[in-house]
Amino acid sequence: MRRSGIREVMDLAAGMSDVLHLEVGEPDFPTPRHIVEAGVAAARAGFTHYTPNAGLPELRDAIACVAGQVHGRPVSREQVVVTSGSVCGLMTSLMALVEPGDEVLIPDPGWPNYEMMVLSTGAVPVRYCLPEEHDFAPDLTALGSRVSPHTKAIIVNSPSNPTGAVFGKEIARGLVEWAREHDVYILSDEVYDQLIYEGEHYSPARWDGDERVIAVYSFSKTYAMTGWRIGYVVAPATIAGVITKLQEPVVSCASAISQKAAEIAIAGPQTCVLEMRNAYRQRRDAALAILRQANVRATVPRGAFYVLVDVSRAASETFPFARQLLQEQRVAVAPGETFGEAGCGHVRVSLAADQRVVEEGVRRLVAALTLARPAT
Repeated sequence: MRRSGIREVMDLAAGMSDVLHLEVGEPDFPTPRHIVEAGVAAARAGFTHYTPNAGLPELRDAIACVAGQVHGRPVSREQVVVTSGSVCGLMTSLMALVEPGDEVLIPDPGWPNYEMMVLSTGAVPVRYCLPEEHDFAPDLTALGSRVSPHTKAIIVNSPSNPTGAVFGKEIARGLVEWAREHDVYILSDEVYDQLIYEGEHYSPARWDGDERVIAVYSFSKTYAMTGWRIGYVVAPATIAGVITKLQEPVVSCASAISQKAAEIAIAGPQTCVLEMRNAYRQRRDAALAILRQANVRATVPRGAFYVLVDVSRAASETFPFARQLLQEQRVAVAPGETFGEAGCGHVRVSLAADQRVVEEGVRRLVAALTLARPAT
């Protein structure tokens, strides 16, 4: 199993000083005050014990209400499982769906943890391409060529890490029709659903008529709660029941304190989400302006908080390029190869840092590209 290149760069940068961190997708904002205070109040009130495997009933009810709006149909408490972050939700969902030897389609480029999770279950990851000329959305016609008699599920991610693509209505609906035709499950990673700058989020679950879509969400990105380790899965009730059972041997339950804080995050004012989203948009626009002025190609993310920058003029293999950028320019970025073969010749720049850090980091990246010898 290959380790995440994002973590490799993080570890290298951890032992260095004066580094501009643009490698990790962690909001630089503090958790909003009213959410923190809810967590403190919960701890003082005695919410320091185990909860049901699926989570506190009142939080599950609140999530079901929000999910119903996203999915365009009623969602029951029985369909909701509160997890220790979306990572736990994705992993337990895969454990519920696949057996060793099954194949799972994963996006290329895509978050490296997908491959790691699939391998951890004993299943086989099979890459499918997200063509740039298709706005980094799945080509439903070509997707069928990746299916075999062993294909059990497909992982999709919109808004996308690392491209920032946001799948339109026709793609989301088409994915469900495609999955029905090929009899596979859809594991839909929707952790950036509240971070969209252009367009609208469409969950494939909106068109799920035969219980084959499992959607995974997180409080980490939306509410800057990465360290609270809290997320949730919305699935057909029968599958949610299996995921709930799997919570026991994996993590037992999500933190009670984090669950109470998450309850207030949903029920409380959402201006904090708007403010963070606007800040990410401003950083995106500032970074793209610097890159365009230097004639450096990059994706224009419509969601999430990443820019995929083309560095192929200087390097086809971006692990060495990222290490050199870190050593010489003190800028940490994620090497493109960690996201799959389609990431070759690119690095991912995270916008989840102060705007001044983003702008200076991108300027140093441009300087490195200017100084570099052409790739051979």
